[in-house]
Amino acid sequence: MRELVILGTASQVPTRTRNHNGYFLRWEREGLLFDPGEGTQRQMIHAGVSASKITRICLTHVHGDHCFGLPGVLSRMVLDGVAHPVHLHYPASGGDVVRALVSLATPGLDLHLHPHGTAGPIADGIEVEPLRHRIEAFGYRVVEPDGRTFLPPLLEAAGITGPDVGLLQREGRLGPVRLEDVSVHRPGLRFGFVMDTAVCDGAFALADGADLLVAESTFSNDDAALADQYLHLTAGQAGALAGSGGAGSLVLTHFSSRYDDVELLAAQARGTAGATTVIPASDLDRIPFPSRRG
Repeated sequence: MRELVILGTASQVPTRTRNHNGYFLRWEREGLLFDPGEGTQRQMIHAGVSASKITRICLTHVHGDHCFGLPGVLSRMVLDGVAHPVHLHYPASGGDVVRALVSLATPGLDLHLHPHGTAGPIADGIEVEPLRHRIEAFGYRVVEPDGRTFLPPLLEAAGITGPDVGLLQREGRLGPVRLEDVSVHRPGLRFGFVMDTAVCDGAFALADGADLLVAESTFSNDDAALADQYLHLTAGQAGALAGSGGAGSLVLTHFSSRYDDVELLAAQARGTAGATTVIPASDLDRIPFPSRRG
């Protein structure tokens, strides 16, 4: 099962309708919590996200609206008796802040700290790319391995049925029949997470080929000067990011409190996103992972 649960969509300060950041990605057996801002523990209750489902916590950077909810989430996991290992990924330069936040949590969790400082893989199927913000920040990419999709007419013509199909998949060959003779390449699904950043190469890399892309949309196009000043994206820039990378769907979030109606931002993103579907996020939304393309 793959699903994105939106726990909060506010940048800098919460509003009456938007909590600080928080995003939970169900990815088969993994549960990844991204950027738990203040109030994330309570939002998880409203969204029906059990703390026991979290296997990894990923911080893009250590500004408070992206990490001040960490002690509460960790303490809740201890209270709920979570016994499995939990992995915490974060920029190495934010180590002092992360360790201070962890020290505030109730002890007893099997927590493993994983700082990173360069682009590349950080765990099986998870990679990071540097972003361009006022402090060191990284975005995340979650990838499914490529595979093969069997074509039933070709299997039937080859006389392969039942358990032999699984055997062929495992071994790559069954007698004279090769796996590639009866199947086609299936690209793995890709999830991209781009938070506080100005336009940069790392953001484009994370958007490239993403089936589902989460991107900050802090400012409207009319406030581009503010976006430049604070190193954030405008809605139009977020849309262009997704469109240039051929992303299937774009989830906009991290909205400034100056905007009550985010449909304005969604419209601006759609103007630059090309064929990408644009979804303005609301707190507690549940967004199914898009169907496999092609």
